[in-house]
Amino acid sequence: METKREILVVEDESVLATGICDVLAFRGHVPTAVGSGEEGLRRALAGRYALVLLDVMLPGVSGFDVCRELRDKRPELAILMLTARGSESDVLEGFRCGADDYVTKPFSVAELMARVEALLRRSLRLPAADTRPFAMASWTIDPAARTASCGDQRVELTPREVDMLALFARDRGRIVSRRALLLEVWGMNHVENLHTRTVDVHVGKLRKKLGMSESGPLETVRGEGYRLTG
Repeated sequence: METKREILVVEDESVLATGICDVLAFRGHVPTAVGSGEEGLRRALAGRYALVLLDVMLPGVSGFDVCRELRDKRPELAILMLTARGSESDVLEGFRCGADDYVTKPFSVAELMARVEALLRRSLRLPAADTRPFAMASWTIDPAARTASCGDQRVELTPREVDMLALFARDRGRIVSRRALLLEVWGMNHVENLHTRTVDVHVGKLRKKLGMSESGPLETVRGEGYRLTG
């Protein structure tokens, strides 16, 4: 990354926080570390950070609560959760709170920086030129308003969910691989050897919002990816 960005590290393990900050500084960024949820929330709301690295298990206010508050008040802020909890329920809770991505401890420096740089690249992207509403099954997706509507029902979407739906709609009837989603929606490079359930978790959350199952209209193609039918 050539652009220097301010990054907030909310981590109560001082050795780990120092190590993360050292790596971020070496990559040319400007990291700030705090050790509690309350201080992390205060700094994140008051500062001009491009990204927050947020531990789940914090003294006082939990990382989930901090994430939920930040997403409500700073919807465009990139949030990467750091967690020792690797169960699917905890990962889903992080995404429900508004996290953009997660890394499970222990993690490698290479994996962490790949996720950090992908989120920073995405935050620098210009908005898509085409913000016209489009149809997906019985839903109408409005990219500009970030909503999905079906009759009287209306649900809010995150920017990433809009990007995912736009990609599925663009390639309707064709298989969209996890690799394609990581490249085009997450902005990750060199994903050939990257093993992550991030895409699957986001698709699961999106299906739940829109009342869809694995069999359609956004179907799972085992071992390959996803396909929008109809």
